[in-house]
Amino acid sequence: MSANSTFMNRLLGLQSNLLSFAYQLTTNREAAQDLLQDTTLKALDNESKYVDNVNFKGWIFTIMRNIFINNYRQNVRKATVIDQTEDLYHLNVCQDSGLDTPDGSIAMQEITEAINEFSDDYRIPFSMHVAGYKYQEIADKMGLPLGTVKSRIFFARQRLQTRFADYR
Repeated sequence: MSANSTFMNRLLGLQSNLLSFAYQLTTNREAAQDLLQDTTLKALDNESKYVDNVNFKGWIFTIMRNIFINNYRQNVRKATVIDQTEDLYHLNVCQDSGLDTPDGSIAMQEITEAINEFSDDYRIPFSMHVAGYKYQEIADKMGLPLGTVKSRIFFARQRLQTRFADYR
């Protein structure tokens, strides 16, 4: 039996294991099939780079994992919005505010009222955080320790989640 047919037999023998692993990574049957196909093609293209004393199964699974990670990173880059306008206005504009419907505007009013009911100790850091300030910026501006700011924002968020549990 030639080295080429041995490689092919080993690769074909791992197809069901590779499909299971691909499904774990993607949680989607079609995406798992695509990942399996990409992995098989890449393994066949790089057959000459495989060294016989290396763990074959580990080599193939590493190829699959790397393909998945690279595809994920590529999708994240594609989804990133870059604002090309002069004033960078669009960076801070929410694309779907939910205010287009009467229910959305009423829900927003309720949330705003709930936030305004908080004492200043919780309302100010939470509002600043929602506005986009980083924890350290809030701590510096309010003259508080970083941990205190994080705790107050956490507790404010927790109160809102408890109060609006029915909205989920």
